[in-house]
Amino acid sequence: MASLIRAVEVLPPGQWPPETAVDRLVLTFDERYRRRLRYVATGGTTFLLDLPRTTILRAGDGLRLEDGRVIAVEALPEQLVEVTAPDTATLMRLTWHIGNRHLPAQLEPTRVLIRDDAVIVNMLKGLGATVKPVTEAFNPEPGAYDTNATQALHGHTHGSYGHGG
Repeated sequence: MASLIRAVEVLPPGQWPPETAVDRLVLTFDERYRRRLRYVATGGTTFLLDLPRTTILRAGDGLRLEDGRVIAVEALPEQLVEVTAPDTATLMRLTWHIGNRHLPAQLEPTRVLIRDDAVIVNMLKGLGATVKPVTEAFNPEPGAYDTNATQALHGHTHGSYGHGG
């Protein structure tokens, strides 16, 4: 049995030309938090993700295969909750409460996207939030120690992501 070609490097958005991708991998947020796993991309390219540490693959990343080809990473839409508020101060307070519970959250100027959790949704409503279910790609804010985000912002690595996966 032949060994699988390996994806050995994550190329952050802006550091590779997306039009050069030979295939694409469309995954939920949980499916994009990996170190080593066999994948079959949408066009049939089969490969082994083989990274030195667990990494959050972000929408727009490229996975460089050993032979130089690149697989584009896309975020699959999933069931989420949109959190909005009547004013910026309330939204900031709601965001603080979400962060204080270490929940993955996609932060935007007028809303926050989180996974559906009845306890959290009820707490947020009690704090003045308006919540509604949505189906969208989930790209939560990377942690301060997320290697990919640090590389994309600064062009180098500061360490591994601080949470297990």
